[in-house]
Amino acid sequence: MTRIRVMLDYFHPWPNTAGLYLARERGWYAEAGLEVDLVVQDPGVGDTLEHLATGRAEFGVFPPNRLFARRAAGQPLVGVAAVNHRALEAVQSVTGRGISRPRDLAGRRVACNPTPRGAAMIRHLVAADGGDPDAVVLVDAGYRELTVDDIEAGEADATFGNYWSWDALRGDLPEERRVTWPVDEIGAPAYHSYWLGTRQELVDADRDLVVRFLAATARGYLAAAADQPATLRLLERVIPYFPRPLIARSLALVAPTWTDAEGRWGVVDPDRTGPYAHWLAEHGAVPTADNWQDAYLPGLVPAAPAALV
Repeated sequence: MTRIRVMLDYFHPWPNTAGLYLARERGWYAEAGLEVDLVVQDPGVGDTLEHLATGRAEFGVFPPNRLFARRAAGQPLVGVAAVNHRALEAVQSVTGRGISRPRDLAGRRVACNPTPRGAAMIRHLVAADGGDPDAVVLVDAGYRELTVDDIEAGEADATFGNYWSWDALRGDLPEERRVTWPVDEIGAPAYHSYWLGTRQELVDADRDLVVRFLAATARGYLAAAADQPATLRLLERVIPYFPRPLIARSLALVAPTWTDAEGRWGVVDPDRTGPYAHWLAEHGAVPTADNWQDAYLPGLVPAAPAALV
């Protein structure tokens, strides 16, 4: 039995990683000869990719834009599967602020983690709707994900970066007071929110291990989407500090993003990845889009995932 560590995509588990937990609970990793530890990142060390780069984890879930940046810096990290086939980020506000479309963000305070990519995305969304991107006032929220309650309390007029399938569901403000726009519905380029990846040296040293891990993971994600009641019971044990209705709704929303139009888990779409890489480079979020095709390895995910459930 080979022991591996898999680093999740956030500071705590949430329904987007349900497939990993289900694959472990149902013994599919064990059948593949793997003992899997699922761990969350230590902010004192860095993000998931830093944990991969320094050998603290064998696999990890991360946004592809961060991988492009690290590869441009010469780090031998590589994507091996797509987790989400949609952008999960949203712009969020509340009623009564005069914000009814993206261009209305001009002149308003928008809270976000103002990374080069985050700032570029907000500007892009406002400009795409005919607004003045220079008039947007960015509020540095750091790693905090403000809720609608925080917006209502006056911390900002809107937020960028909350996930429409998780953070945007939190808070006590009534549903009719919430304004939530998934970014891929208001002009953002298409992209995979998360990939699963590893170090190139692991693929070179033990490609079979990577294939076995991905086969079991694909099985876990497909089963998690197909049997959401059972998945919900598992998630309640993993994140017992969140209310059941929140977890259930998040799971129902995020599960359809795990497969592409053909029902396949894990397949990276070059038709969205290439244009997204060039968008990132054009807006200064990554140094270059050169060799974006080398950032992921196709052909490692089983070709017929439906047979794995």
